[in-house]
Amino acid sequence: MKIGNREFDLKNETYIMGILNVTPDSFSDGGKFNNLDAALHHAEVMVEEGADVVDIGGESTRPGHIVISEEEEIARVTPIIEAVKSRFDVPVSIDTYKGNVAEAALQAGADLVNDIWGFKFDRKTAEMTAKYQVACCLMHNRNEAVYDDFLEDMVKDMEECVAIARAAGVPDDKIMLDPGVGFGKTYEMNLEAINHVDILHRLGFPILLGTSRKSVIGNTLNLPADQRVEGTLATTVIGVMKGCSFVRVHDVKENKRIIQMTKAILAH
Repeated sequence: MKIGNREFDLKNETYIMGILNVTPDSFSDGGKFNNLDAALHHAEVMVEEGADVVDIGGESTRPGHIVISEEEEIARVTPIIEAVKSRFDVPVSIDTYKGNVAEAALQAGADLVNDIWGFKFDRKTAEMTAKYQVACCLMHNRNEAVYDDFLEDMVKDMEECVAIARAAGVPDDKIMLDPGVGFGKTYEMNLEAINHVDILHRLGFPILLGTSRKSVIGNTLNLPADQRVEGTLATTVIGVMKGCSFVRVHDVKENKRIIQMTKAILAH
């Protein structure tokens, strides 16, 4: 898959998407990087530590988050995207489910659309992804954690997301899937989604696993968000062993090292 100016070997490698939240209220790092200098410094650190993509988000999606206007979201993310793209040779992802925000971000130079609603919230997001010929990550989500058969329903939901992408003109080689840990799922379902993430291979697309510092780790270990690195690393190892192509994380250096170690063991 080509993301920006870089080719990714998603069949054989596990890459790192580093999280850059330019929001005042994200669950883990809210307010730390919501000015240009702080955001750029954090992007630089992540790139130096081995981030393969920088994922920029302007609206928190944590439980109980404050919904902001599209204008405010655009004002937050576009200067950061432009600055990161001008200073670093790294593909940039825009974390949004809104078509107008996606359009503004793509105009600013974003290389990938990371949509927590898998194009189901706003079809314009799919249209903009196709228009700008960029990659996308479609995440599984539901308003309520109500399922007949959780894993099978998750696969069906993801098929619907893929259908929306294809209908908009997004080619298959630009699509990756995310099981949506922490979204529309109970605690038990989140653990199941991680352990059986490889069920999404059925659909024939690369998989991104995003678990970093999430509540499933906090609830398991009874730890606050800033003490969930080891729990996140355990999920990254599972992701590598299940054939995930990307992990989306806050702590780049630690995850990079654990991927390298896991890959070395699996190669023998």
